[in-house]
Amino acid sequence: MKTGELATLAGCPVETVRYYEKSGLLHAPLRGENNYRHYDHTHVERLMFIRRCRALDMTQDEIRALLEAKESQEPHCGKIDAIISEHLHHVQQRIQELQALEQQLKALNQHCNADRSMSECGILRELKEPTEGDNSLLEIPNGHLAGVHSH
Repeated sequence: MKTGELATLAGCPVETVRYYEKSGLLHAPLRGENNYRHYDHTHVERLMFIRRCRALDMTQDEIRALLEAKESQEPHCGKIDAIISEHLHHVQQRIQELQALEQQLKALNQHCNADRSMSECGILRELKEPTEGDNSLLEIPNGHLAGVHSH
């Protein structure tokens, strides 16, 4: 099948297929007449696996590690369990960060109302220079970037 057919079967744009191929997650297809890419059922299965992992917010490195473990000759799946356990830890950490962010936004929202002029906007004032003693309002997390985890 051609790239468009693979993309349709996997429910993604053609650009996604090319991206995963370029990143090495999806194996390069055979080239046929006119240099067209020709994919087979193994590409569909692998692309669907990648897409399911991405739906779980896994990084490319995590997906790559899962694929390598899946294709290894290991008799046990301990490595796969470890990858998922570590990812779960990242998700739990992110949930805590999001809950803290929610509290910060609620606190920030208390500093203003829509009836003030822009020059009197308490939200903008707090973003520029937090009120003394309100250091928790805009804490910047250490080590973990919002929306991203390493690995």
